[in-house]
Amino acid sequence: MIQTIHQNVKPLSDKTIILANPRGFCAGVDRAIAIVRRALDKYGAPIYVRHEVVHNKYVVDNLKKRGAIFIEDVNDVPEGSILVYSAHGVPLSVRETAETRNLNLIFDATCPLVSKVHVEIKSLHKKGYTIIMVGHKGHPEVEGTMGQVDGNIYLIENILDIEKLPISPDIPKIAVVTQTTLSVDETREILNKLQTSFSNLRLPKNEDICYATQNRQDAVKALAKVCDAVLVIGSKNSSNSNRLKELAENLGVKSYLIDFADEIHQEWLTNVKNVGLTAGASAPEILVEGVINVLNKYGFNKIDTLNVVEEEMVFALPHELRENTPVIASR
Repeated sequence: MIQTIHQNVKPLSDKTIILANPRGFCAGVDRAIAIVRRALDKYGAPIYVRHEVVHNKYVVDNLKKRGAIFIEDVNDVPEGSILVYSAHGVPLSVRETAETRNLNLIFDATCPLVSKVHVEIKSLHKKGYTIIMVGHKGHPEVEGTMGQVDGNIYLIENILDIEKLPISPDIPKIAVVTQTTLSVDETREILNKLQTSFSNLRLPKNEDICYATQNRQDAVKALAKVCDAVLVIGSKNSSNSNRLKELAENLGVKSYLIDFADEIHQEWLTNVKNVGLTAGASAPEILVEGVINVLNKYGFNKIDTLNVVEEEMVFALPHELRENTPVIASR
């Protein structure tokens, strides 16, 4: 039986699993996976996907089994095929190349919250702003966002990078945008420093870090108050999953990032009475169930849920893939 506990209340029983809520799939991931699945159902295999549709090994491997082919270069997509852009978004150059490939259909699975940043950055560029992007170098979302404009944009990853920017502190038009899956606290520090460095800095109209990233980090903060260890289910290339692990560690709680339950080491649980369990925004609930089963074998037989916030966000599918019934992505 799963019970609900209130924040700041230490569970009394030994060997308890405390589930973070919210955890796992966000609306953008639900939509992206549903696009690939619906495309496979409607048009048949193969369906080509530019980059991993979301950063989760279990999800990607299962879509491969159904006939999805993941590529990095759209020139590798045969003419007449169907292409899907991943949830992370793509640079304009990728879209331009794809449009020359004589493809049958192109579906854009870019998370709408990432697309919002794309719109913002193109508007800023058109108005003559110099743009600073806060994000992780090499991440596909960063490459896609920076690839919306041609030049006059600079990437920083931390506070120290601010001093390296070749930009005058008195520049009249300067703006900042951020990757959607960053550490909320670290990004706030970077933005504060940017504001002191550039007097005319324009902040995003709305927070670029997405609601799901914020909510899952808030849930880990709550877990850290009542747990001796935190397990984060997510792939190594998942930005938001890595931030959850780092956050728990920064709060003084040992934390481990795993793809699957069989990666758990028993010694991780030595002297642990309450183990927190969460999942990154691209990790399905079936993986949570697998971890719970393994933890049960190690004597964690009680399950509590720590509710932080309820999520109700839903994003619509492309009209070609819609049905009369709403999409409920498999967890």
